[in-house]
Amino acid sequence: MLKNYVRLLLLSLLFVSSPVAPVYAQSGIQLVSDQTALQFPQSISFQAEFTATVNITSVILEYGADQLTCGTVIGKAFPEFTQSKDAKVEWTWDMRQSGSLPPGATLWWQWLVTDANGAQFTSKKQSILWLDNIHNWKTITGGMINLHYYDGDATFGQALHDAAAQALTRLTQEVGLGTNAPVDIYIYANRDDLKAAILYEPSWVGGQAYPQYNVVIIKVSTDQLDWGKSTEAHELTHVLVGHLTFSCLGFVPTWLNEGLAMYGEGGPDSGMQATFDSAFANNALPSLQSLSGNFSEASDQANVSYGESYSVVNYLVKTYGRDKLSALLLKLRDGSTIDEALQSIYGFDVNGLEDKWRASIGAAPRTGTSNPTPFQTPTTIPTIVPFSGETGIVIQTPRPTGQPTATQNAPQPSPTSGPQPPLLEGLVSNTNVVMVVGFALVCCVIVVFAVAALILLTTRRKNRRKS
Repeated sequence: MLKNYVRLLLLSLLFVSSPVAPVYAQSGIQLVSDQTALQFPQSISFQAEFTATVNITSVILEYGADQLTCGTVIGKAFPEFTQSKDAKVEWTWDMRQSGSLPPGATLWWQWLVTDANGAQFTSKKQSILWLDNIHNWKTITGGMINLHYYDGDATFGQALHDAAAQALTRLTQEVGLGTNAPVDIYIYANRDDLKAAILYEPSWVGGQAYPQYNVVIIKVSTDQLDWGKSTEAHELTHVLVGHLTFSCLGFVPTWLNEGLAMYGEGGPDSGMQATFDSAFANNALPSLQSLSGNFSEASDQANVSYGESYSVVNYLVKTYGRDKLSALLLKLRDGSTIDEALQSIYGFDVNGLEDKWRASIGAAPRTGTSNPTPFQTPTTIPTIVPFSGETGIVIQTPRPTGQPTATQNAPQPSPTSGPQPPLLEGLVSNTNVVMVVGFALVCCVIVVFAVAALILLTTRRKNRRKS
């Protein structure tokens, strides 16, 4: 335990600087230095120095991360400085306020500078990898998988890489889930290391998927290789599903998302299958509608939920093929409800699917309402969008057997529960930070008000003339 506390203390003191950028100038304004200081995972500081022939009057930092977004939203900071011909500025992005990025994300930034004559300067956009350097990371690439690990020998790392690459190939062939960019998988050796790399996550989390960043992080010790192989396939599936269904409109029910992930890892293990079989024998299978939202945190009930989700997805794949399943996911991406999407692709809704699935496995007929599936709140979801406009979803359903995992579709803040956030959510940050959110929309609103004011003024003038 003492060793782990020492490592956490070292991690909290970690301070990494990026190289100073080369000097170059525009319009009489010259960039002298441009660097960052990374204190992972709490913060990153941006530091720059400029010189000009007249006083520098404005310095703005634009920053963000490479990720999928629903709209163009750029973080902007206005560091304080004294106007002069030589300006030094610094601003710190505190992840403890905005919500942390996942390890392996790519951060970018650039500076916008103006002098007293109105001359403007824009620095070259630079980037840095958001990752600790306390670990001696080793990387294995190939098959659209970048496997990063620091504990264990080369055989251990190669086994995890090969298992992920094979899972990706199988998912592409059987389910139609693929990727056009490599997925980065970061393997942490223990739960303390994993917990130290992310903010505001439950202590039980053993793995997470970040579809927006093409990143998966998992805790896999050297004596858990088999569990690690299945878990990385599970989380990899979530990344692929998240990519395919990414939009500001779509909602993928939990039974479909987790069912696909279970399919990706090869199906339930023996313990989960036994629990599902027992519920089947006792006519205690939950309705498919009830699995659109939260899964129970009780181990046995969660096992049944995962087992049933897998069985339903497996039925869809084996009976109707990969093309229809891909079409179903695209319908959900485009904003259809699950009932509408199923009806359009297969000719039945959720209740109809459950009836056919139950008949296929010899289960007792479905009981309960025949009403359409309600739109349910997804599994408990902390939400925040620190600088981008995507809708965030975090599925934190504890895995009932082996090590628990969570699936993340957005950067994480302190945990809260509730529905998905607004389409565009501003940056929560230090003083002097603003977000340029929905610029075009704001312009439209201004134009509308201006036209209305002009009409009102014209009308009043006409009335005065008449009087």
